[in-house]
Amino acid sequence: MRAFSDKINPMRKTLLAKTESQLAALQARQVGNTCSFHAIAAALRLLLDLPIDPAELSDEVDRLWRRGRFMRVWPGWAVTPRMQARIVRHLAKTRDLPVTADYRRGNPDLLPDLLADPAGGVPLVTLIWLWGKAPPIYHGDSPVNHNLTRKAGGHTMILAAYDPAHLTAGHLQTPWGLINPWVAGGDALYWMADPDFRRAWRFRLPGSGPNPLVIIKRKAPDDR
Repeated sequence: MRAFSDKINPMRKTLLAKTESQLAALQARQVGNTCSFHAIAAALRLLLDLPIDPAELSDEVDRLWRRGRFMRVWPGWAVTPRMQARIVRHLAKTRDLPVTADYRRGNPDLLPDLLADPAGGVPLVTLIWLWGKAPPIYHGDSPVNHNLTRKAGGHTMILAAYDPAHLTAGHLQTPWGLINPWVAGGDALYWMADPDFRRAWRFRLPGSGPNPLVIIKRKAPDDR
């Protein structure tokens, strides 16, 4: 897999100035509809070095749903971006964690600057697509499309890198690097071409609108 080298491309931006292998190591293979919980768990590991089990968190949210606290659409099913922020705030309250989260509508042109900001937090992006419109997602520089499906769907990942020089299969420009729970660890992120990323991210999700972005941040000591 191709490694990062800041000497080669000064335009590259990475989350919290981490290397690709450091970011990719946070990937853990998901089971079931748990991509949001994996993204939240990876964010907390990045910000607090705190291990959270995504499957256990999913089960906890299901139990709370049955008690009238709705942080996913249905037990075992989807989590909207606003609900992702709600889950982080629930964790902060119940575990006394110095983190916060907020939902906003993002701008793809500003995402590289967000990655370059050491205080910018961890960005969660949710991609949505219709039947036959799934965006290609590649692992490292492999030409294999890991999102080869004809079904409609959605997926939440952590945006971890922007590298305009990143190439898939030696020729396809894939600048958007993502922490994706389709593999356990490894030294490579998943990558998307710019048109595919923008198209899937700007899908208008009911209740959230286009370009849904959740930012998870560590609170400053005087904000606790």
